[in-house]
Amino acid sequence: MRKLVLLLPLLLAACSTETPKNEPNYATVASNQFVGANYKAADTLLAQLNGRLLAEKPLIMATVVNIDSLDQTSTLGRLISEQISTRLSQGGLKMVEMKLRNNVYLKRNQGELMLTREIGEVAQNHNAQAVVVGSYAETSDMVFINIKVVQPHNNFVIAGHDYVLAKEGIVRSMLMQR
Repeated sequence: MRKLVLLLPLLLAACSTETPKNEPNYATVASNQFVGANYKAADTLLAQLNGRLLAEKPLIMATVVNIDSLDQTSTLGRLISEQISTRLSQGGLKMVEMKLRNNVYLKRNQGELMLTREIGEVAQNHNAQAVVVGSYAETSDMVFINIKVVQPHNNFVIAGHDYVLAKEGIVRSMLMQR
């Protein structure tokens, strides 16, 4: 009887219906498509821009914003902006790092948000030939993303790309407002 009493906690633990949470490991992290999707979007922009920009003039990357509230973003929007800017730079474009500038419109915890009326002024101040802008829209299981390269002096779109991310755990966690 005493042995049964000692084994009872072990038996009860074995019957637990809760499955252990899968910890991220190199294989699961390496197979995540988030960075690849953003890099592919930037590569598409680079292909469209081929020969259309001056090599010596920079571009500015604005923060990708929530399409339903253009003055708001999330970790997702900020990270998409960072990754697209990085890939455009890797592709040979001169990208102005806006986080090092203190004369742009910054909203606390949002990033480099630029209103349409300010884009021309900011671009002129930094001698930028174009601004990369973007927005995202959420559904229950997807996030639709739109990225455009805009000439600030006339607001003409000279390149653009749309893509979709699955709203899985990582993406969902980046959309949560803190």
